[in-house]
Amino acid sequence: MKPRISLAILAAALLLTACGEKVQTAGGRKADGQPWEGPQSSFTAADWKPSDRAAWEQQLRKRSQGQNEYSRAPAQP
Repeated sequence: MKPRISLAILAAALLLTACGEKVQTAGGRKADGQPWEGPQSSFTAADWKPSDRAAWEQQLRKRSQGQNEYSRAPAQP
């Protein structure tokens, strides 16, 4: 009978430890800023400066043209 009681106590303890998890919220995070206001780092494009929206949009257009299959395909004879 004692093994059953100790097994029941162990099972109850395991079940109760699952309820002890802390709530995971994004407490002190600030809202996102504008995408072109990013920091200058070694991973940014060479011809882009932070807070320069026009250069940021130009860089996106240039990068998307590199992924455009119609502009990359060779001309048909």
